[in-house]
Amino acid sequence: MKKIKNIPKFDRPREKLQKKDVKALSNLELLAVLLGSGVKGKDVFEVAKDILKLVEKDFENLTLNKLKSVEGIGLAKASQIIAAIEFSKRFLLTEGIKIRQAEDIVKLAEELKNKKQEYFLTFTLDGANNLIQKRTVFIGTLNQSLVHPREVFADAITDRAAGIIFVHNHPSGNVEPSKEDISITKKLIEAGKIIGINVIDHIIVGKSEFYSFKERGLL
Repeated sequence: MKKIKNIPKFDRPREKLQKKDVKALSNLELLAVLLGSGVKGKDVFEVAKDILKLVEKDFENLTLNKLKSVEGIGLAKASQIIAAIEFSKRFLLTEGIKIRQAEDIVKLAEELKNKKQEYFLTFTLDGANNLIQKRTVFIGTLNQSLVHPREVFADAITDRAAGIIFVHNHPSGNVEPSKEDISITKKLIEAGKIIGINVIDHIIVGKSEFYSFKERGLL
């Protein structure tokens, strides 16, 4: 593996970025720029290579803790990388996406299928059903105390959203809604009416199927 000190200054990642534009950098070089430097006994390219292996293996399920497990990566550098990825995802995800049916949302929540915990996501939409933003509101078993309308609708209000779609997963694979799921949905629909944001659907995702409250006539 080449070491950064052995690379001519003009061809080092930061200098290359400045001179040739970001598109000229390889994936390894992009990670090296994000990292900024290596660690004791380990060059920045060596650290970047270990991270790249992790990213290529399971990008969708990359977490802060997984990044911290890489030798030489502490909280600060792991946070920089995970934040940069999330920032990119948010802009790439929302550009020009129109939501027409439940399947459109299910595709955007693909990562939930294999999660071992329950995740509650919101998708905010404008008046023409264009996606504004996808957010993970919380992680954990759904109950009335966790799913508070204030937490769920706070960002939707900031987005000036016209509509919102809720998505959560059932790690068991059984997508039938529980009494709690139905109760929470009713509570959120009422809250949406008060603040003027239409609850378009609540979708439960399993390993191989999904349940749409709207399609089943529960909205």
